[in-house]
Amino acid sequence: MDSQEVVIKIRDLNPHVVCSLCAGYFVDATTITECLHTFCKSCIVKYFQTSKNCPMCSLQIHETQPLFNIRLDRTMQDIVGKLVPGILEAEEKRRREFYESRGMPLVKPQDDKENKKTSHENMKEREYSDYRNLYRDDEQVSLCVERLYESSVEEDVEGDTEIKSNVETVGVLSKKYIRCSARMMVAQVQKLLRMKLNIPEEKQVEIVCNDQIVHPFRTMKFIWISEWLNREPPMILHYRVRGKTGSSGKFTS
Repeated sequence: MDSQEVVIKIRDLNPHVVCSLCAGYFVDATTITECLHTFCKSCIVKYFQTSKNCPMCSLQIHETQPLFNIRLDRTMQDIVGKLVPGILEAEEKRRREFYESRGMPLVKPQDDKENKKTSHENMKEREYSDYRNLYRDDEQVSLCVERLYESSVEEDVEGDTEIKSNVETVGVLSKKYIRCSARMMVAQVQKLLRMKLNIPEEKQVEIVCNDQIVHPFRTMKFIWISEWLNREPPMILHYRVRGKTGSSGKFTS
């Protein structure tokens, strides 16, 4: 079968990459963790000076400090940078002109060879612990990871009795509440469960959200939007373990 090239006009994507407050493309894209709506950082910070609700859905973000519940969305900003050629360079030029017009120093990244060499050498000497907060500026998602009790559901999430008979008893997490990056994938949750509950590799770990088995390579943000939108946090993920023999569940998310 010949591959077909799909052409998508950028105006069709504009609703997803344009800030509703300034009608421009996202600059320092910032997402509200409570409803996952995204705006320019400067726009939403200024907006929250007079309101505590989301400008798109009117959800109350925080009773007193809405800025606590916003996070830089680097993934979205990367998408904007790739969709709109030259936008990053244009924004950098505007910033430079802004600082120069006010006689303020503009901190520039180290770009000479000596500084690059020094920076690279220092990076190699850092301990792994220095990178623990690599995703600290990402938007965060609150999770509750619980075992899927067969006694609590009348039917299997897929209604497959063969799968149900293959489900095995497994322990529970001592700490089931997790706050993580919205970019974290289901596969990482599965890996965490294997490590914490000593689940052998020959066993299969399935993650279920809203009675739907979710694909290992889906991100938390995708699952939140597709399965948990307009619900209160934390997002509840159930897990179950079964042997790899037998039929496997169908991914629905």
